Amino acid sequence: VQLQASGGGLVQAGGSLRLSCAASGRTFGRYNMGWFRQAPGKEREFVAAAFSSDNRTNYVYSVKERFIVSRDNANGMVYLQMNSLKPEDTAVYYCAATMGSVCSSCGMEYWGKGTQVTVSS
Repeated sequence: VQLQASGGGLVQAGGSLRLSCAASGRTFGRYNMGWFRQAPGKEREFVAAAFSSDNRTNYVYSVKERFIVSRDNANGMVYLQMNSLKPEDTAVYYCAATMGSVCSSCGMEYWGKGTQVTVSS
């Protein structure tokens, strides 16, 4: 599976962005998908997950009620709708895929190149 994230940019606090992750490979629908982010000087952290088997989603507490993750298996896409953005959301965002668990310390099998999100105050 090859992944390519896009949609990052510069936005003011309170604004919105939608990140996209395009996945190649006919087995995309079998993978659990995750969004992660890494801010300068910090470790990469889990942000959101969209699971393959039951359409379940999961979020890190700091983005709940603000971010929405979704997937389109037919077109090999995963999205992260980010609303009410805060300066602390500034980071490079990555999408990743695994057939296992999705978390900060989990071993994701495939990673895409990141896309920069900058939120100004």
